[in-house]
Amino acid sequence: MKYVKGAALLAFAGCVAGCDAGPDKSVDRGINAHPLSDMVAGIWIDPDGCDHWIIDDGVEGYLSERLAPDGRPVCSGVAEPTQVIGPFQDGSPFPDAI
Repeated sequence: MKYVKGAALLAFAGCVAGCDAGPDKSVDRGINAHPLSDMVAGIWIDPDGCDHWIIDDGVEGYLSERLAPDGRPVCSGVAEPTQVIGPFQDGSPFPDAI
């Protein structure tokens, strides 16, 4: 019985340790660390014609699907498929090497 209680306590401690929220993913880290909300997003149109938010800060890039409030993808037709519109490389003084 003594070992069962010890094992249960150890398992509980492991579960609680796994609840760590981890690093803040709303902040860009590295050479020019700053909140992602300070960066300017553009829109990339995928081959199916649906929109994706895109940000490129020279070293890292961010991409997420553009969704309507009800969770459906936005397919606005603002540009041809595989094109990017907007100043997605603005908001960072770090130059893009490519």
